[in-house]
Amino acid sequence: MSEIRNLEPKVLWNRFYDLTQIPRPSKKEEAAVAFLKKFGEDLGLETIIDKVGNVIIRKPATPGMENKKGIILQGHIDMVPQKNSDVEHDFEKDPIDAYVDGDWVTARGTTLGADNGMGVAAALAVLEATDLEHGLIEALITIDEETGMTGANGLEPNVLQGDILLNMDSEDEGELYVGCAGGVDVNAEMKYQEVDIDAGFVAYELAVKGLKGGHSGMDINIGRANSNKLMFRFFNHLLYNFDLKIASVTGGSLRNAIPRESFAVIAVPESQAADLEKEVVKFDKIYKAEYKDTEPDAEMNIVKTTLPTKVIEKEVAAKMIKAVFACPHGVERMSASMEGLVETSNNLAIVKLNEGQFIVNCLVRSSVDTAKTAAMYQIGTVFDLIGADVKFEGEYPGWKPNMDSQILKTMQKAYENIYNKTPELKGIHAGLECGILGSGYPHWDMISFGPTIRFPHSPDEKVEIKTVERFWNWLVETLKSVPNK
Repeated sequence: MSEIRNLEPKVLWNRFYDLTQIPRPSKKEEAAVAFLKKFGEDLGLETIIDKVGNVIIRKPATPGMENKKGIILQGHIDMVPQKNSDVEHDFEKDPIDAYVDGDWVTARGTTLGADNGMGVAAALAVLEATDLEHGLIEALITIDEETGMTGANGLEPNVLQGDILLNMDSEDEGELYVGCAGGVDVNAEMKYQEVDIDAGFVAYELAVKGLKGGHSGMDINIGRANSNKLMFRFFNHLLYNFDLKIASVTGGSLRNAIPRESFAVIAVPESQAADLEKEVVKFDKIYKAEYKDTEPDAEMNIVKTTLPTKVIEKEVAAKMIKAVFACPHGVERMSASMEGLVETSNNLAIVKLNEGQFIVNCLVRSSVDTAKTAAMYQIGTVFDLIGADVKFEGEYPGWKPNMDSQILKTMQKAYENIYNKTPELKGIHAGLECGILGSGYPHWDMISFGPTIRFPHSPDEKVEIKTVERFWNWLVETLKSVPNK
């Protein structure tokens, strides 16, 4: 605790550490909202909880800065709850075990919550500080960004008074983000009848684990494996060589996290058991070889288990296997207009087969609306062909860059003044809340920036210490340099 609280700038790191001690997974942010409400009220600031649970805290301009345009400091309070399978942690009750690891702050076996705890902490630090120059400040802390952008979608127009939105939810210090991808969930469900398993079968628990996972927007292009794809690739191979029976499958847990682990209960005739075990060893070596650079801890293993009484009927299981195997995952197209930016991708996030219910959840992202729609229908068609009920849900818009933005020019100049260097301009394949928020406040001038965070949405998440101070200095310089009304 003291290690983190003594990092500079202390005002920001102390507020961040406070947040790590408050459970705040998506849709379970009540304690964090209560903390924010008390924080604002204790400072004597106007504090509003809107109808969906967003927190708005308003701080007047410092004397002499009343003519500056109002600034909205925006972040989201929820965090992605991901942990390693060998870690005991209840995200609804337990604090995050954060610690300093060399040049980084990270957590023991769980996500850290720097996404977007760093942005929220920066807003709180500005509200609390007495030595900064700024115009009107409004901290807008939204809820449930990670699982549906509920807070951004529920924000009512005409509540906020500011003209400039500083979104603090991007993850590379020294870069300004001027646009982001939109997204849509593709969800498929199908009921199936279970049948009695024949005599003479042997059951196994099959696991794909040890993968790194990560943010399905930020990390989709770095070659990490998807546990669901590896599991169903193996199943597809078994269809042609074994009398395979599937009792259950559980793979992935969050729509916006690349799945790290998949587990299944399967059975084969006793006469094929030894050959099955050999195939697992074979595919374990294949996966290790294919992903040796990006997934050094990848593992596929199998252990015998109690024979289930019910399994999926063989022909129905084969259809499900082929559909998941055929479902695209990863980058579909890179941007032609911005080097290194992913244009369109899909995350095959969750696959579940259990007790008569087949469920698949995918998250399609694209900075091109027509490409997003095409990918959405392509994936939907794969599951429609096997008779699944396909729904397209939670669609949110992208954020179109405005290269004539006043705040863009202001922040470029501010960075140059401090660091004698021009910040890079970027688009981001992840879904920021700017597109949704801007639809309700079309006059807003928007930009996104933040400290350097690596591997969000995974237990490897970490924030680089030195970049937090650089981010803070840039924010402070920006606030005093904001254009006049």
